[in-house]
Amino acid sequence: MKQLWFRGVRSSKFRHVYGVPAKREGCYDNIKITKNAHDSHFCSINPKFVAVVTEVAGGGTFLVLPISSTGRLDFNSSRVTGHRGPVLDIKWNPFNDNIIASCSDDCTV
Repeated sequence: MKQLWFRGVRSSKFRHVYGVPAKREGCYDNIKITKNAHDSHFCSINPKFVAVVTEVAGGGTFLVLPISSTGRLDFNSSRVTGHRGPVLDIKWNPFNDNIIASCSDDCTV
């Protein structure tokens, strides 16, 4: 009868890989992300910008931030408004990094 398991060290490509936490100056701080539990993402990224769906009362908004602007952010600095309902999803145009589309619960794009 053959043994089905191996005694000893398992060979794995990832056994010597360790993660390093990101430094605070390279992170975004003071962003209240959405609490909407829909089947979509709360952020979208392209080579120039980061877009994040935020939690606000009275309608849907999202932030558009340059990739280079990290650290503590002013919440009202780059907020995009235009929906009456919560924002469900945001997507960047794959051919133009300056165009973004958002859809919301009020059936508008």
